[in-house]
Amino acid sequence: MLEQRITLINKLGLHARATAKLINVTTQFSSKIMMGRSPDRLVDAKSIMSVMLLAASKGTELYFQIEGNDETEAWQAIEEIILQRFGEEE
Repeated sequence: MLEQRITLINKLGLHARATAKLINVTTQFSSKIMMGRSPDRLVDAKSIMSVMLLAASKGTELYFQIEGNDETEAWQAIEEIILQRFGEEE
């Protein structure tokens, strides 16, 4: 199991479009992917409603727990889209 943290750096945080892009990434992997604002309150990172309810804005540190055969690849893809600001300008 991988446990990672990352801070949202895009201007609007996990708004609808960014969340949809994240879900598009997470659903590509068979691993169980959980995320949240703290390691003790995680939600399914493949559920758009669960992720939207996190209401994570810019500067929010997100915790990820990823478990499965493709966990490393899943984390790399998640980290990449977040660091690329979900393809947004800023």
